[in-house]
Amino acid sequence: MKILIVEDDPASRRLMLAYLEPLGRCTEAADGHEALSAFTWAHELGEPFDLICLDIMMPSMTGHEVLKTIRHFEEEREIISPVKVIMTTALKDRDNVMAAFCNQCEAYLVKPLEREKLLEQIQTLGLTTAG
Repeated sequence: MKILIVEDDPASRRLMLAYLEPLGRCTEAADGHEALSAFTWAHELGEPFDLICLDIMMPSMTGHEVLKTIRHFEEEREIISPVKVIMTTALKDRDNVMAAFCNQCEAYLVKPLEREKLLEQIQTLGLTTAG
């Protein structure tokens, strides 16, 4: 499985990496622009990501904006199997949750993340947790 971890906080990024590295090949992005570069580059190489764990609160570009851009990219290219996106954020207010699902995320997990809940969600999305 190819996984993109998008998180501006280095400690949170390291934690996510520790949780997800056993599941596959992980790429890290510290902001939305890095995330979109990695996402489009992976498509250009013909090796798209299977999963993106995406923070909402980031400098210069929010996770909501990143997700909208990703879904627009997939729609324009008529991608049949869009990437699974789990929003990983400290925000648990109704507006952010609704916005995330309106932008077509598959799941929404509130920080601090628990390893078991993350792995359970990945399995629920039909992605492997073997490893």
